[in-house]
Amino acid sequence: MITKTFFSKIEKLSENLSREVTDLSEEGENMIFISEKALMKIDETVREIKTMVSDHIFESIADEVRFFKTLKPLFISKFMYYSKILSIETSKPNAGQKEIRKYYLSELSKLKQYYAENKEFHSYYHRNATYLDHKYFVRKSYDLKMELSADLYDFDENFTTSHDSKISQIVANKDLEVYLLNTINTIGELSVTNKSKFTLVWSASKVSLVELLYALHQTRCFNAGNIEFTEVIKATEKLFELDLGNAYKTIAEIRNRKNGRTKFLQLLNDNLNQLFLDSDE
Repeated sequence: MITKTFFSKIEKLSENLSREVTDLSEEGENMIFISEKALMKIDETVREIKTMVSDHIFESIADEVRFFKTLKPLFISKFMYYSKILSIETSKPNAGQKEIRKYYLSELSKLKQYYAENKEFHSYYHRNATYLDHKYFVRKSYDLKMELSADLYDFDENFTTSHDSKISQIVANKDLEVYLLNTINTIGELSVTNKSKFTLVWSASKVSLVELLYALHQTRCFNAGNIEFTEVIKATEKLFELDLGNAYKTIAEIRNRKNGRTKFLQLLNDNLNQLFLDSDE
């Protein structure tokens, strides 16, 4: 097979695989099932490509570099991407949104760690450098003085160069970063949605609420008294989605009442006592 035909077939396989994987994502199943199905399709395609490469003789070093630097990562990056998603989703803790968010953030940190550990090669790749391509992306041409993967000798030497897997990992990591960020943002949206379902609304006056909160605070009902009143106000404002204004000014106005300083608390007391009296009859 001439190299031009070989590349044409590889590119066609890439287009078909991308379309099939996209179709899977649109089926609406969860990411575990999507990842499992995608991995099976990718594996099938990679096996086909591997057979093609073993039977093909590249006409030049440039052609071999093109395959291992540009084309092969189109497939292997997808395999790495869905393998990692499958691992992430099947290992996700059965916990609240805060812990799940923390879990995804830790996965995001791992991507940054990989970048830091491979910063030099990242720079080479993103600068579109080529001066080491003959060592990085030609089979059996690696330099032992370079930083090499520890499991290089376990790779299929007819289908692997020293650095093509790094290209695949970089591409996969970009997609993983997008996936993780979208997932983290979705958790935030769920939190807002859940908050909007909170139907308890304070319907008495704001002054009455401040009076009640101040009485509870002075009785050390919140955090055993180990909390500032301003924090109690902020938490209540967030809970009921309202603005209580200058709470200390309101308390001063309550203190300056001429008749019945704690009239809201007295109202609560009267209503509760009346309820008990009525129930006794």
